[in-house]
Amino acid sequence: QVQLVESGGGLVQAGGSLRLSCAASGSIFSINVMGWYRQAPGKQRELVAFITSGGYTNYENSVKGRFTISRDNAKNTVYLQMYSLKPEDTAVYSCYADGSTYNSRSYSRYWGQGTQVTVSS
Repeated sequence: QVQLVESGGGLVQAGGSLRLSCAASGSIFSINVMGWYRQAPGKQRELVAFITSGGYTNYENSVKGRFTISRDNAKNTVYLQMYSLKPEDTAVYSCYADGSTYNSRSYSRYWGQGTQVTVSS
């Protein structure tokens, strides 16, 4: 099994910054893609950003130029650095990892527990 533990959420004023972290642990054989989703109240979940093991990144349009995703493959950890935060960024942010374990070499998606990000105006 693979466990994802997130940290770094909180309350920040508009224009401020936050850095989210998500560390994967367990019987990990390999992790391909890691990323972040968010879901605001009354809205559909949306993919914010993802990064492959080779470093390719992709961002949702509304966060381009403001958010940066990165990862430390040695630590199986993904980060989301968020700058110039807006009230509309308020949501629960959940990380995920597409990985395989030593018990099962087929890839599965694993999820973190979610962390609240609140941006006040």
